Amino acid sequence: MADTKVFAVANQKGGVGKSTSTYCIGAGLAAKGKRVLLIDADPQGDLSKMLGLRQPNQLNMTLSSVMDAVVSNRELTRHPEIRHHKEGFDFIPANRSLSAVEIGLVNVMSRETVLREYLNTVKSDYDYVLMDCRPSLGMLVINALSAADYVLVPVQADYLAAEDMTELVNTVQSIRRQINPGLQIGGVFLTMVSETTFRREVAESVRNQFGKRIPVLRTSIPATVRLAEISTADKSIFLHDPRGKAAQAYENLVKEVLNIGTKERVRPADLGR
Repeated sequence: MADTKVFAVANQKGGVGKSTSTYCIGAGLAAKGKRVLLIDADPQGDLSKMLGLRQPNQLNMTLSSVMDAVVSNRELTRHPEIRHHKEGFDFIPANRSLSAVEIGLVNVMSRETVLREYLNTVKSDYDYVLMDCRPSLGMLVINALSAADYVLVPVQADYLAAEDMTELVNTVQSIRRQINPGLQIGGVFLTMVSETTFRREVAESVRNQFGKRIPVLRTSIPATVRLAEISTADKSIFLHDPRGKAAQAYENLVKEVLNIGTKERVRPADLGR
């Protein structure tokens, strides 16, 4: 069996589609028969809410529970924090208690690798792990990057959002030098792309600015009302609007994710365009 691939979906800018993309990529991978674990690593709990847990702050077992266990050197023999979703993947929710964990990590030995230590106890059961990171470059995100093999970077088709990528790239390079030498940027992909000339120009600017240094994926995610609706629809875009352009875009993105880490990247003809 191939090794588990661990992805951090990260961008320090909020509102770029991290949670939506984590959900849809995970659902798409599960639909292709992959064993998938999604981790909500954001105290806001947006991914948890999308997955049907409307009041995550009332949950007892979340990501903060197991990170606390690692910090306290408590052995994890059972995993009630892991829940199963009707679309065929597992997930670990988060709530505001994760903010307290992040603050507490400041005084912890090996504070950058607590999440990695936990993941090492469960990831062998999965082909893919995707972590939805909070919009910052704080200790939780550093933990996610330290645990990941690859970073997926959703970038809104906006000039300022594209400029913000530089700080994230620098953080990834620092993590790779100091903590996780295997960490790679798996790909940048554009979100909320409309048909306007301005958005097309931004998309082209991102490809020109970053394409020579880091992978810029071919797939762009369109701006659609249907995609915005899945935050309360209790279903991924593949079930909510299976014939829509957003579902097709995420299907294409899943194909590209499957090729990350392989010798050959997917060809444009394979993306159904």
